[in-house]
Amino acid sequence: MATKDNISVIVQARMTSKRLPGKVLKKICGKHVITHIIERLRACHTVSNIILTIPDTKPNDSLAEYAKKINCPFFRGSENDVLTRYYETAKFFNVNTVVRITSDCPLVDPKILYEAIEFYKKSDFDYVAVGIEGNFPRGLDTEIFSFNILERVNVQAQLSYEREHVTPYIYNHPELFKIHFLEAKGKLRRPDLRLTIDTEDDLQLIRKIFKKLYKNGAIFGLEEVVELLDKHPEFLKINAHVHQKGIFE
Repeated sequence: MATKDNISVIVQARMTSKRLPGKVLKKICGKHVITHIIERLRACHTVSNIILTIPDTKPNDSLAEYAKKINCPFFRGSENDVLTRYYETAKFFNVNTVVRITSDCPLVDPKILYEAIEFYKKSDFDYVAVGIEGNFPRGLDTEIFSFNILERVNVQAQLSYEREHVTPYIYNHPELFKIHFLEAKGKLRRPDLRLTIDTEDDLQLIRKIFKKLYKNGAIFGLEEVVELLDKHPEFLKINAHVHQKGIFE
C-alpha cells in the first residue's frame, strides 16, 4: 500500500465563475474568501501543505498574483480539464495524499477535516468524502484520495464532466474503487443548510455568519454555525431560493 503521508490540500480556485465572477477574492470581514479558506485549512495540523490550483488563463492572473502575495504555493494548468490540472499539481508538488477542497467553501471545518483525514489514514479505502453524501450541510465538501488513484483516474476518465469535476469517475464506479462517505452526526446532520458560495445571496449569508462568529486569529466550527442558524432561522431566507448547480449544468 502506498504511503498516506505528505497530505496536501489542493484548493480548486478560479476567477471566472459564471454565477458570481471573482468570488474567491470577494471580502468577508475584511479578508478575501480564499484567505479565510486557507486560514481554516492551516488550523488542521495534520495537513502538510496547502496548494492552489489555478487556470492558466489571463482572467486568473490576478488570483495567481494574490497567491504570491500571501505566500501560498500554486500551480497553473487547464481551465476546463480540471482533472489534468489536479493531477499535474499533485505531481509537481510530490503529493502522496490529495485532499480536494473547492474555493466556494469558506466554512470548511478543520476539526471535521482532521477527523476525515485520520479515518482515511487508518482505513483501506481508496476514496473518503465529506459532503458528497452523508447529510452534512452543503459547503463542507472534502474528498481524500491517493496520488496513485488520481493518476489512474486521469488516464481512465473520458467524459467531459468527469474531467471538469475531477472525482465523478471515482464515486460513479464503486465496482472499481473502495469508497466511503462519512456520515454527519448529531446536530451536524443538516443537509438542509446551504453554506457554499455560488451566488451573491450565498455570499450575503456567509457574511452574516462571519459577522456574528468570526474573531481574528480564532476558528469557529460547524457546530457554532448550526447553533447560530437555529437561533436566527431568518438568515436562511437569504439564499433559500438558490438552486444548486449540478455537474451537467
